[in-house]
Amino acid sequence: MLTVSSVNVNGLRAAAKKGFVEWLAATGADVICMQETRAEPDQLTAAVREPEGWHTVLAPSSAKGRAGVAIYSRTEPEAVRIGFGSAEFDESGRYAEIDLPGLVLGSLYLPSGDVGTPRQDEKERFMKEFRQYLDELRERAAADGREVLVCGDWNIAHQEIDLKNWKANRKEAGFLPEERAWLTGLYESGYTDVVRHLHPEGPGPYSWWSYRGKAFDNDSGWRIDLHVATPGLVERATSAVVERAETYDQRWSDHAPVTVTYDV
Repeated sequence: MLTVSSVNVNGLRAAAKKGFVEWLAATGADVICMQETRAEPDQLTAAVREPEGWHTVLAPSSAKGRAGVAIYSRTEPEAVRIGFGSAEFDESGRYAEIDLPGLVLGSLYLPSGDVGTPRQDEKERFMKEFRQYLDELRERAAADGREVLVCGDWNIAHQEIDLKNWKANRKEAGFLPEERAWLTGLYESGYTDVVRHLHPEGPGPYSWWSYRGKAFDNDSGWRIDLHVATPGLVERATSAVVERAETYDQRWSDHAPVTVTYDV
């Protein structure tokens, strides 16, 4: 069995002080994909940077204090790659990838965007480049006898059942028609949303709740933290759970880990 967790930590240094270290010590995951680490390796304690029993890949952004992704694996990776061959985005802390036996596994932090601003333009450029990469990756991995799994904060809710207040967000970044169509195209190309495959009905399960108001208490969330995989791995997915904190004050991020177990 292979258990993979993905979580946007909303600042790894802050999360480490609020419960991440304890969660890491208790998790049964074999691989953890993290996003929005917002830290250089030398800014992390040894217990976070190189925890015992884990092989760690840290990919900070060249823009200090922004973005950043990481992958922690109990099995030593056969290969490590940072970025996806993009002149604009390879140093932005948006993507890291490892090879494990029979599997290519990536950690993704897709830009969040903001309608009517350069941030949305950046998101669209990223999506265009990354989609091309995903197509190439699927073919390359298949030729190498590997499945593909890309986990992370995709910053797009695909369907109305993927966010609580969908009507109010139809013109907002993360639920724009063109963003949702981009995901549809990806899923029609040979990738599958693993959690939705296992939980087809909805609503949710949500993985992000704003710190504002009573969003967490009312479960007014978004499902934007995804496991996206090629068909051979999807069929081996046996369970998926969002590790939602029991109470608001027990949260160590505004996201919750999305954990999937695969029978490999």
